[in-house]
Amino acid sequence: MATLDFTKMQGCGNDYIYIVADRVRPADPPALSRRLSDRRFGVGSDGIIMLCPSRVADLRMEMYNADGSRGAMCGNGIRCVARLAWERGMPRKNPLAIETDCGIKTVALRLDASERVAGATVDMGEPILEGRQIPVAADGRIVGHKIDIQGQPEVITAVSMGNPHCVVFVTDDTIFNLPDHEFAAIGREFETHPFFPRRTNTEFILVVSRRHLRMRVWERGSGETLGCGTGACAALVAAVLRGCAERNATVELRGGKLEIEWREGGEGANHVFMTGDAAEVFHGQVELESAELVQA
Repeated sequence: MATLDFTKMQGCGNDYIYIVADRVRPADPPALSRRLSDRRFGVGSDGIIMLCPSRVADLRMEMYNADGSRGAMCGNGIRCVARLAWERGMPRKNPLAIETDCGIKTVALRLDASERVAGATVDMGEPILEGRQIPVAADGRIVGHKIDIQGQPEVITAVSMGNPHCVVFVTDDTIFNLPDHEFAAIGREFETHPFFPRRTNTEFILVVSRRHLRMRVWERGSGETLGCGTGACAALVAAVLRGCAERNATVELRGGKLEIEWREGGEGANHVFMTGDAAEVFHGQVELESAELVQA
């Protein structure tokens, strides 16, 4: 038998199991993610994220959703990766360049007087707005596009922040009061709709004001989560495209708030910047068969 150390962390309620995979790593990460993410028989999480060596950046983030599917990017997760890397000295740099499946992202840590991490700002890069690149089954920008969900027309705006997002604007708080099972039924309909060839995350957005958006999210591969960083970024971009928000706004999720800016000019023009927390929940160990670990 062997033991594997992990740290459970959360950003805006989006919780993952973090594994430092610089010496050994899981032989089958998708299977381990399904096992550990179970909230009744495992540790409980939205998936696992591994901190791995990188040849092109300070380190590499490797992510798996709760259902074992590979995730390209997680805005809340990458802030936690940066905090853990800082605290483990792997390396102790600020800002930090982190390789992801959708490119290298820069994370600037916010430190207190004792150099403890109080939060982080992530340069999420430029939003992808061309339909086939998101991807969706249509060309051009998908802004105010209609699809049928449960026999009803829904107006959507599609954005990719390294993973596909379907943003739906609502006029009241009905969606926020739906029981979990009813929300899940709607979320699955969007996730698996044929308009989204690689499935999609779906954000339901109530515009409280031009600088305040309220959001409930369904994530592909994980189900409903308390927070989705890339989703919050996509929501602001969609709101700007629809003319109902400024380029700098607070996105309120069930797990907390994120500050999102879609920069118009100057340094980082057209990039989306996200600021939020990165909190440790606890450290632990899981017992595995020796064959379940391999050299990194």
